Amino acid sequence: MLFRLLVISAAAASLLPAPAMAQPQVLRWGGDAEGGAPFVEADPSDPSKLTGFDVEIAELIARKLGRTPQFLQVQFTSLDQSARRGDFDIGLSGIEDIPARRASLAASIPYYEFREVMTVRDGDRDRYRSLADLRGRKVATLGGTIAYDLLLEAERSHGLTAVSYDDDVHPYSDLLLGRVDAVVLDNVLADRAMRRNPGLATHADALATGHYIIITAPENTQLRDQVDAILREAMRDGTLEAIFRKWNVWNDDQPRLFARVAESGQSGSEPVASPAISSATMRYLPSLLRAAIVTLVLSCLAMALAVALGMSIAIGRVYGGPIIRLVLTVYVEVMRGTPVLLQLFVIYYGLAAVIRLPAFIAALLGLGLNYAAYESEIYRSALEAVPRGQLDAARILGFSRGQTLRLIRAPQAFRLALAPMTNDFVALLKDSSLVSMLTVVELTKQTQIFATNIGSWVVPGLLCAVLYLAMSLPLGHLARRLEARWRLPTP
Repeated sequence: MLFRLLVISAAAASLLPAPAMAQPQVLRWGGDAEGGAPFVEADPSDPSKLTGFDVEIAELIARKLGRTPQFLQVQFTSLDQSARRGDFDIGLSGIEDIPARRASLAASIPYYEFREVMTVRDGDRDRYRSLADLRGRKVATLGGTIAYDLLLEAERSHGLTAVSYDDDVHPYSDLLLGRVDAVVLDNVLADRAMRRNPGLATHADALATGHYIIITAPENTQLRDQVDAILREAMRDGTLEAIFRKWNVWNDDQPRLFARVAESGQSGSEPVASPAISSATMRYLPSLLRAAIVTLVLSCLAMALAVALGMSIAIGRVYGGPIIRLVLTVYVEVMRGTPVLLQLFVIYYGLAAVIRLPAFIAALLGLGLNYAAYESEIYRSALEAVPRGQLDAARILGFSRGQTLRLIRAPQAFRLALAPMTNDFVALLKDSSLVSMLTVVELTKQTQIFATNIGSWVVPGLLCAVLYLAMSLPLGHLARRLEARWRLPTP
């Protein structure tokens, strides 16, 4: 009986499908391919693939670990937060070695040494040789980097103005356009900019030095140690040198770094003093308050432009002829149907060949023109909501169209439009965070820089929320009072 059961079981097992072969384990690595050459970028010959020396290092690490590399696109300024969340296994994309990063993440040994260098227009090579020569001038860099901290210190000591960008491409294009007078960034980025932008000159003297590292979640110390071992082996056998030479970033700084690191027995994340939250908060609070003022002023001016233009568009669509109505309708649909960020880019960068608008003016125009389309729909609806009987009565009494609009229709329409106007202003206040893409350091951008430099979003995020509420809540209260005071009487 037992033998029969075994035979039946074996026969049944032979009929079952064979188990699928185990899939190779994936190594998720995070980086930013937007303007990321020569670190991480889309292959010009095949945009579906990635190239760059950090891409090859990630592939090397995956191969040594017996895994398959899988890229995850993460905005550069969000790499630290994504690493802490565990969105990827390792992150590398020209990530700088700073104390806050080592205190909050598991960071590898340095694998590349860079120099912070200053780039100017070729004609200014002899005029601007150091940061001290740039008093009263604008100097561009990436926010939340060693270079940005260097320029903040130079603001206090030399009187220059630090301009923060979200990418490493536009600082150099703006330098050529004359919007800034110098750029301070890594020599790797400066060398690439020199090749792409004739007319620039870079001073070889290092303003500071730094290192690129690989990051992972703070609890992934075992993976971090494996990465360290792979990097040391690649330093000894020449693999890293071959990668860097292929990408034309090998120089005399690297052998000295390799000599210090390759034989070291220390792990990447050796203890580093974390910046005190309280002292960092007090240091950044004045900057946050200044950024909040920029946000409020920009929002008020943009809303004033939107209200004035929106009223004109609404009146034109109600009273204008067919051609005027068609043109204004197309404007409204285009502005509402395309992203405000795209409109900001077109105004600031797209029109640069025709007119070089200052960043604040471009931001003001972009927000004002966009919100004017929304405001016009509010005012048009409010104008058309005024009872036709009142308009007929005004016509019978001999009122002109202008008098009817000014004395009867517009005041009632304003009361109807007040509540949605207030909502739009609060929305504009928040949308003003987009103008940081045009180098305007408003509240959200300054908060992002603060968070990057202390390695946490908790305190900066709370402060930012409090400041936004402090600006928007009084406005909402004022609007409710005006609405109650001017409420139309019920019949």
